[in-house]
Amino acid sequence: MRLARRLFRIGALALAALLGGALAARAADLRLGYIDSGRIFIEFKEAQDAQQRFDRLVTGWRDEALEKERAVTQLRQEVRDQSPILSAMRRQEKEAALQRAVSEYDAFIQDIWGPTGKASVENERATGEIVQRIRLAVEKVASQKGLELVLDAASGYLVYADKSLDLTGEVLAELAATTSSGAR
Repeated sequence: MRLARRLFRIGALALAALLGGALAARAADLRLGYIDSGRIFIEFKEAQDAQQRFDRLVTGWRDEALEKERAVTQLRQEVRDQSPILSAMRRQEKEAALQRAVSEYDAFIQDIWGPTGKASVENERATGEIVQRIRLAVEKVASQKGLELVLDAASGYLVYADKSLDLTGEVLAELAATTSSGAR
């Protein structure tokens, strides 16, 4: 979910930077509102469900990584403790097994938590759909209200805003309506 929040922050910052000059000139005419994406991610059931699914995947990956790490630790201990009494051939076999286990563990960690690993891909997949649904809801609410700009309070760039400009509740209601009607 951090990725989704980061996307909202980047979008809000980029929009503010691009419109900075124009906003100053049109500040009196500008119709705007804001949302709190943090609150949306906490209160939107589908976002919670996606986070729970992702958390279950991460837990499984962590358990598997721990098993692999234990196997490596056990093999290291066996090599260390048994080396003096093993034949040269048997010692080489044990050391080769240890190297394979270490390589498998490292490959697993990279495959899951590397920059293009499964964790990143799954997080993007899970949050991408939710972020898109939130954006559509924000666009619909903003369009209905005739707003030109919607900021995100969770980004940290919104220092003050009148509570009457907060669209978060309406966006949550729109998300609930599209969820209950089956529209996506």
